[in-house]
Amino acid sequence: MHNETDDKQLLEMFKNDDSKNFAFNQIVLKYQERVYWHIRKMTLNHDDADDLVQESFIKIWNSLSKFRGESSLYTWIYRIATNEVLAFLKKQKSHNIISLQDVENNLRDTLKQDIYFNGDDAQIKFQQVLASLPPKQRLVFNMKYFDEMKYEEIAEVLDTSVGALKASYHIAVEKIKNNINNI
Repeated sequence: MHNETDDKQLLEMFKNDDSKNFAFNQIVLKYQERVYWHIRKMTLNHDDADDLVQESFIKIWNSLSKFRGESSLYTWIYRIATNEVLAFLKKQKSHNIISLQDVENNLRDTLKQDIYFNGDDAQIKFQQVLASLPPKQRLVFNMKYFDEMKYEEIAEVLDTSVGALKASYHIAVEKIKNNINNI
């Protein structure tokens, strides 16, 4: 899924002024779609996701020369995108000064009105239940269930323990099971 040899070559090319732009464009091509869907599953809105992807890649461009390679490039990019979406959701919640329930309802309404979402009623119901999860639980669920990431990868992205992630995922699954019929 993630070819680390290619990433290492791209990182080496990024260090050279003559190939820097080409290398970054290749990184964007390689990861942009996955980053978009990672963010989109959290915001449920195409325009917000698009903006956050752009913001994420601006941060990646500005920080790539400082990337130390302690994690895979993929994990590092996901961490940046995750931090962007969590900051966005927190900012959105504080700017609106409305209850968490209203934020969740707004996310659900956004999903129903989104011209880019073409799911059937069951998919809408499932996405609505996901939208009702707290952001970090939703994030863990999305990364494990949709992105098929290993707990170790998610732990690296979110800078938390595998045990905490397993508990969070289990709680999210239980909430989904319990709430799927209430919508």
